[in-house]
Amino acid sequence: MLLCYEQEPPSTVYCGDVDDRFYFRQLLSGYDFAKDDHTAMQMANFVYLLGDRATGECIVVDPAYAVDDLVNVALADGMKITGALATHFHADHIGGSMMGHKIEGITQLLERSSVGIHVNKEEAPWILKTTGVSQGDLISHEAGDVVSVGSLDITLLHTPGHTPGSQCFLVNGCLISGDTLFLDGCGRTDFPGSDPELMYHSLQTLNSLPDQTVIYPGHRYSQNAYEPLSEVRQHNFVLKPMNKEQWTSIFAG
Repeated sequence: MLLCYEQEPPSTVYCGDVDDRFYFRQLLSGYDFAKDDHTAMQMANFVYLLGDRATGECIVVDPAYAVDDLVNVALADGMKITGALATHFHADHIGGSMMGHKIEGITQLLERSSVGIHVNKEEAPWILKTTGVSQGDLISHEAGDVVSVGSLDITLLHTPGHTPGSQCFLVNGCLISGDTLFLDGCGRTDFPGSDPELMYHSLQTLNSLPDQTVIYPGHRYSQNAYEPLSEVRQHNFVLKPMNKEQWTSIFAG
C-alpha cells in the first residue's frame, strides 16, 4: 500500500510504504531550504529527493537556489546524492539567470561532486546555453528511458509544451510533473521554445495515467502540495475534456 504522510514542516513529505526502501522527500524553496532567499520564497519551487534507503543513494530533481542545503538534507537522512534529474531548463529549476537574479543550480552541484545530470535530449542544447555546464556533464535521454538509483527505477516521460524537452518522472505510483502539470493549471506556453499544441498532447498523456497516481508539481501554486490524479481532474480545467482546436484557441491566442 502506498502511503503519503506529512511531517514538520508541512511541505516535507515522505511517500511509499513505511517499511520499504523507497526514499522520497518533497522540499519547498524558501521554506525547507534557501530560507533567506526572497526569490526562492516567491517562486515556491519544489525540489525532490528520490532514492534507495538500503544503498543510501538518491537523486535530486531540479536542484536550485541553495544546493548545499539540499545536499545537507540528504546527508542528514543518511543519503548521498549521486545524480540529478532536470524537468526543464528554466533557471528556477536548474539554476542560471532569471529576472536579474543569479540562481544556484546544477553548476554548484557539480562543484560538490561529479554526478550525471539527466535531461531529455531535446532540452540538452537549452541547458548547455543557459547554465554553462559542458556536454560531458549531461546524460541525454529518449522518452521512456529509465534511470535507476539503487533498486529504484524512475521512468522518464517526455512532455514537451512548456519547453521542447520538458519531462516528468514516474516512480512508485508518483508523478513528479515539473511545470507540465500543476494541481491547478499548467506551465505557460508563451515562452521561447514553448508550443501550445505539444502541451495539449502532453497533458492528454498525463491524463491517461491511473487515477491513483499521486501528482507532485514543480511549484506550490495550490493549497495542497500533492494530490492523486483523480482529484486533480475534478478541479484542474486544463484536464477537462476539450479538443486540440479548443485548447489552442485558448492557450495560443
